[in-house]
Amino acid sequence: MGENKERMLAGDWYLPVDPDLGADSERRAGLCAAYNAVDPGARPGPAERRELLERLLGAVGEGVVIRAPFQCDYGRQITVGARTFVNFGAVFLDAAPITIGADVQIGPNVQLLTPAHELDTERRRAGWEKAVPITIGDNVWLGGGVIVCPGVTIGENTVVGAGAVVTKDLPAGVLAVGNPARVIRSLDT
Repeated sequence: MGENKERMLAGDWYLPVDPDLGADSERRAGLCAAYNAVDPGARPGPAERRELLERLLGAVGEGVVIRAPFQCDYGRQITVGARTFVNFGAVFLDAAPITIGADVQIGPNVQLLTPAHELDTERRRAGWEKAVPITIGDNVWLGGGVIVCPGVTIGENTVVGAGAVVTKDLPAGVLAVGNPARVIRSLDT
């Protein structure tokens, strides 16, 4: 394993130009292209899509639906709980783990982004980045166009309104909206 891949997996600063990371990205590109090309109405469409998801992602629970097109960085660091639904156009950048609970609803064009770039201009120009895990609890609903930033945890039963940008952790059982997302009320669950 290359030094930069080791650094990425350890949560340290790394340079994404690495032969092992390049090979992982090529693997992902082929699997995403195949997944996105399957006609869901054709035979054996659903079974083929499930098999591709299982090869692409780290773990896929029963009854998971991810509508194409779907894109990710590597795939292997994404786990999706049972009965989760991901709508069209999702982008999950999984340089760090992305953990999605069970019964989660993810609207169209949602982005889960684990990479963070250097604030120092010289290091940023040199390509240094770091990735911080994202965790989405059970029964969360992310509205269309939500962006979840690196290192965020969203508690179970929380709803995030369409177009929100989640920059900080959200507790369980709340409604959050806006840019940056802020809690506007508690939800009775």
